[in-house]
Amino acid sequence: MPIYEFDCLNCGNRFDVLMSVGGKDSTLKCSNCGKKNLRKCFSTFGFKSSGRSSASSCASCSATSCDTCSVK
Repeated sequence: MPIYEFDCLNCGNRFDVLMSVGGKDSTLKCSNCGKKNLRKCFSTFGFKSSGRSSASSCASCSATSCDTCSVK
């Protein structure tokens, strides 16, 4: 299930919700103030490729190699 981010237009709180793709967000309430005046946000996501990368550095840390990626 994807994680969606929401902004509360009432209090400015940003929070995320684990929700199925077809899930209805009309029943959601702000985790801070409890209001339903929410806006779904675009958010970043990460992925890991199963193939070797030809890049010279890690995408996440700008180092030339690390334990969390396939760039060696």
